[in-house]
Amino acid sequence: MLEIQKNVQAIRERMAAACHRSGRSADEVTLVAVTKTVGAEQVEAVIAAGVTVIGENRVQEATAKKQAVSSEASWHLIGHLQTNKVKKALKIFDLIESVDSEHLAEKIQQESEKLQRTVDVFIQVNTSGEQSKFGVAPEHALGLVRSVSRLPNLRLRGLMTIGALSDDEDRIRSCFRMLRQIREQVVALNLPGVSMEHLSMGMTNDFEIAIEEGATLIRIGRALFGERMP
Repeated sequence: MLEIQKNVQAIRERMAAACHRSGRSADEVTLVAVTKTVGAEQVEAVIAAGVTVIGENRVQEATAKKQAVSSEASWHLIGHLQTNKVKKALKIFDLIESVDSEHLAEKIQQESEKLQRTVDVFIQVNTSGEQSKFGVAPEHALGLVRSVSRLPNLRLRGLMTIGALSDDEDRIRSCFRMLRQIREQVVALNLPGVSMEHLSMGMTNDFEIAIEEGATLIRIGRALFGERMP
């Protein structure tokens, strides 16, 4: 597990360099370890290396894994959430990053009322326009923000996106820049229950660009744990 510790350190050094280039403080950006298909032992190792946020793609996988992990961390759902999995998700995750429809938001509201808890959420925006990706279309993002702001048990704390699957750095950067601009528009609305403190964007191949464009959370899997098993 020493390899994981070295990988965490290497990522943190690259994060710090990207922050320096963009005139930001290194403590403005949080590393989220994406643990899809990664075992509980490796999750324990990455937490021991100082990572405080775990990102999981699937509710079922996260349920078993969290039970096997004794170390404290904040657990984020970063994958698509089906409405029939909301009840289980709310019992596992501290924050849901992938709210992308009014229907899903309303289901989270219903289930959170039953649990008598407030749920922290991000809205996922499809900034690349790629049909393979989930997320609300950018032109509908403000409408969804308004809808979520009216749900008393949801606390909207930021936005999430996945950059374009491309070798074109300008195209990738434009996705992240678009998310930042949407956040600025949301902040200007000054809606109750909406804090917009976070931009979750950037993965192994593009996190440095994301940091330069204002990311506060970067989601890293492969650079920490190596290639995933299918």
